[in-house]
Amino acid sequence: MTLSSKLLLKDLDEAVLRGSSESRERALWYATDMLMVGSYAEDEIWIFGEVIGRLSDAIEVAARARLAESLANSAHAPMNVVKKLAFDYSIDVAGPILEHCDRLDAKTLIQNIRTRGQSHLLAISKRKSISTDVTDELVTRGNGEVLRSVTANDGARFSNFGFLHAIRRSTDDSILAESLGVRKDIPRAMFQQLIAKASADVKCKLTQERPDLFGQVQSTVLEVAGALQSKFGPASENYFNAKRSVTARHQLGELSENLVFEYARAHKIEEATVGLSLLRSLPVSAVERALANTEMTLVLAKANDFKWETAMVLLFLRARDHRIMASDLDDMKAQFSKLNVKTSQEILTFFQSRRQAASARLDQWRLPELHSI
Repeated sequence: MTLSSKLLLKDLDEAVLRGSSESRERALWYATDMLMVGSYAEDEIWIFGEVIGRLSDAIEVAARARLAESLANSAHAPMNVVKKLAFDYSIDVAGPILEHCDRLDAKTLIQNIRTRGQSHLLAISKRKSISTDVTDELVTRGNGEVLRSVTANDGARFSNFGFLHAIRRSTDDSILAESLGVRKDIPRAMFQQLIAKASADVKCKLTQERPDLFGQVQSTVLEVAGALQSKFGPASENYFNAKRSVTARHQLGELSENLVFEYARAHKIEEATVGLSLLRSLPVSAVERALANTEMTLVLAKANDFKWETAMVLLFLRARDHRIMASDLDDMKAQFSKLNVKTSQEILTFFQSRRQAASARLDQWRLPELHSI
């Protein structure tokens, strides 16, 4: 450090000890401006920090907040000052540092999360880059506003723990659930957990916004439950007869929404199932299991561009005692109206490709057994 710099710092230090509040504040801004325009080594920056830190202790909150704004984006901000400002109980002071200062490390941020209030956590949740260990602390200790903020932050990285904890807390928070669902880094298994807990409205929105993951989840459920049946088809004589009669009508050009509607209304489950499989070129078993799932039934109906009346009779077809509560039916109708034909078709197409891949894997698994016969 040059002799002039040492003399200046000595003068500033004396201002802390003997100066008035006005002179201390003037000295603070002078030292800060000098730090910003100069080029100093880390040890010199530390000395500036000692003086600036002592001066900041003697000024009002508004002045400290102004200091925080000045240092928040500075690559030369003294660490001793930055940390002191970050832990200031006033969020007006701590906020700019916690949100914008790149010189804060994960350890400091975690300590701040554990010792300060929710306003401090909210500021940290808005940082342009957040490591997984910091995110874990935010989702564990943060309130709903903090969680919604950090999940909406593309710069925040999540561990599996972070995702799971946020998903558990999203049960009654549709905004949080949607923020989690649209994250590009959410693993498929975590998305499946989210869908299992989400409300019908959230599921509907995520069907439209994340058809890739939603289709994977739905197809996985169906594949696991019916891989063998998907390959070899149902053995029921009723299905055999239904397939023969419905296929004949399909070849005559008579298979349509109206015919599926009549089959479903008459509780002809096998005929309706075979008809849907032919219309969408899906295995009968896949349609059968889709009809056992409310969301997939709506997707299947929308993919065929069916009217709500047809979707409704398909829902009644598999419902217990063919009954559905009026309130539940209203929710299903609202969900159906929000579905998009193209997106629903893409979900089914994706499901079909997944089923074919599963069938190929099944062939590989069975091949040694077949050769051994």
